[in-house]
Amino acid sequence: MRQAEPFVRTEQSNHIALFQLQAWIQQFPFLTAGMTSRHGGISKAPYDSLNLGLHVGDAAEDVVANRSALAAAIGLPFEACTFAEQVHGNEVSMVSSVERGKGRTDKDDSIRNVDALITAEPDTCLCLMYADCVPLYFIDPIRQVIAVSHAGWKGTAQNIVGTTINKMVEHYGCDPSDIKAAIGPSIGECCYEVNQEVVDKMAVHISPVVRPSRNPDKYMMNLQEINRLFMIKAGILSSNIEISKLCTSCHKDDFYSYRAEGGTTGRMIAWLAIRG
Repeated sequence: MRQAEPFVRTEQSNHIALFQLQAWIQQFPFLTAGMTSRHGGISKAPYDSLNLGLHVGDAAEDVVANRSALAAAIGLPFEACTFAEQVHGNEVSMVSSVERGKGRTDKDDSIRNVDALITAEPDTCLCLMYADCVPLYFIDPIRQVIAVSHAGWKGTAQNIVGTTINKMVEHYGCDPSDIKAAIGPSIGECCYEVNQEVVDKMAVHISPVVRPSRNPDKYMMNLQEINRLFMIKAGILSSNIEISKLCTSCHKDDFYSYRAEGGTTGRMIAWLAIRG
């Protein structure tokens, strides 16, 4: 049976369009979770209109206004929104009340050099940015611990999945068999062409899921499936994994796509929070 799309498009009262992780929200009413679209903000082209990245060349005041509007749309105080300085690595940071809200108005205040955030603090919204890379969501509903990871090919090859889960186990006592995971909208195998170097670096850690491209010496890579395999390798049950079929490159009318738009574009946010 074909799995229903876990991320459902909704439009909020302030006209912000979101792809909410309804598969989790219905199961865990204390959660808010999802992926933003590019609709409902005030940024000008080529960042139109709900750009949430302060590092892409957009006017900072517009980005901060967009971020504040997003917080209102998901029903959390703006002070709860917590950002990382993402570097395409596999470092993870635990977020306590001390780090809550870092980076929301100034990128230099972000949690530095990490690509995954974990918290057990209520009303602390984990926010990571994307424009084709794979958003990974984790929740241990027993211990009410949540995490979000950013997996481009480099982070995937460095097994950011395994690092995130290991930190959940080490710092919060999570059992991988209790953890549920979701893989959000991102560039699909249909559009993600890579060279042999990328395939070789991935193969050090896991059998890369690729098929030949129509272009010589190129391959089409399935980052979603590779991350799913890493999840299973780390102890997450296959039945506990939700996977979006939405390709950000195919649907650049709804999403920012670094590849499809030639590198100059905005950023979406994957968010996850436990409501207090």
